[in-house]
Amino acid sequence: MSKFYAWVVPAYISGSPVDHTWVTSYDNRINPYPDIAAVIQAGQSNWFCWGSFHPKGGAPTHPDGFIGSQAGNGSLASCLVEANQPSNGNPPAQGTIFTYGVDGVCHQLANQVLYATGGPGIAPLTVKAARGYALSSFIYGTYGLQHAAWQQKIAACTGVKQLMSVARGAEAMADLPDDFEQQAREALGDKPEVLSKLMNLRGQVQAFSMQRTPGFLPPEPDYLNARNQHLIDQAAALLGPDDFRKLFGIEPGEKVNLVDPNVER
Repeated sequence: MSKFYAWVVPAYISGSPVDHTWVTSYDNRINPYPDIAAVIQAGQSNWFCWGSFHPKGGAPTHPDGFIGSQAGNGSLASCLVEANQPSNGNPPAQGTIFTYGVDGVCHQLANQVLYATGGPGIAPLTVKAARGYALSSFIYGTYGLQHAAWQQKIAACTGVKQLMSVARGAEAMADLPDDFEQQAREALGDKPEVLSKLMNLRGQVQAFSMQRTPGFLPPEPDYLNARNQHLIDQAAALLGPDDFRKLFGIEPGEKVNLVDPNVER
């Protein structure tokens, strides 16, 4: 068994309400390796999660950057998402977040690594403590929008043979943890009608976000951020200010860029 550590730093924009997340096999509060070469030399693992290398973490809500740790299967994690390689240009290091900002962002890729911490009766660790996580999981889910590909990846890495069609992909994801639904139930448990409407909206949001136009290049980050903002604003209009703040942790209408335009895809 290995131990996994989840970390945060503020997203690329100063004052952003969103954290970047990544995963390591070591506690960077004790061993803040200066670069990826030092990590490799020490026999450790760092999963970039569509970000750059960070020697240590630190964010407003988590000054030391630490948001959780849990034991897990190191071989499984490395199969699901290759460690010690930048995500850009390295498909094995992308899990099934093949196109950053389209299939998911750093939160979803970090969760794919941390899937290896789950087991019978043990829920996998996720980065749900990161700022902006409710926003990203509202749109991209816990493990990203490539539902069928993610199920196939799990099957290949665990040795469990499954015949999974694209049509069954979304259905199969119902068997995996849905952090957003859990967070929404905690925030709106006393308003079942509002909760139902929100989850219906979320289903429409994900169906819209999963649409692809054959033959076209991936949308630009500015477009994706504007699209995501529009979808988040729809949730604000449905929930009202108080419930929106309670669930998402930001003010209605506050500008949020979930997609870092500096990430090369």
